[in-house]
Amino acid sequence: MSKKEVYEQKAESILLPIVASHRFELVDVEYVKEGSNWYLRAYIDKEGGITVDDCEVVSRAFSDKLDEEDFIEEAYIMEVSSPGLGRPLKKEKDYARSMGKELEIRTYRAIQKEKEFYGILKAYDDNSVTISRDDGTEMVFQKADIALIRLAFDF
Repeated sequence: MSKKEVYEQKAESILLPIVASHRFELVDVEYVKEGSNWYLRAYIDKEGGITVDDCEVVSRAFSDKLDEEDFIEEAYIMEVSSPGLGRPLKKEKDYARSMGKELEIRTYRAIQKEKEFYGILKAYDDNSVTISRDDGTEMVFQKADIALIRLAFDF
């Protein structure tokens, strides 16, 4: 297991009781390097959406616990935020929540000369995703071929 994965798992184990105590959902935790800075990011959500105040409450409690545990060697910036409208589907619960909803899928390589697809999520498993397109056809994508998958949204 990489250091990144260890940090993410440890952070998630610290965050879960904090988030649960406020009846929020922990959507994701990531430890990433952007430029010269490391970031530890937690994405939280709740029915009706997360507010700045919600993020602040979790951030303060999380920061205190991180100071106590002190398990990350490098200097880093900690952030707590909403996953946003265009959040990618990553976990099984994301797919379950998105059944019957319109998705945007971008593939690494062109399929039938296209790399961007829209359709209603009809099925998924550990390896594949099936959508129903506007013309009534179904398309099956291997998850390994998907660069991005998220809820589609119109402005």
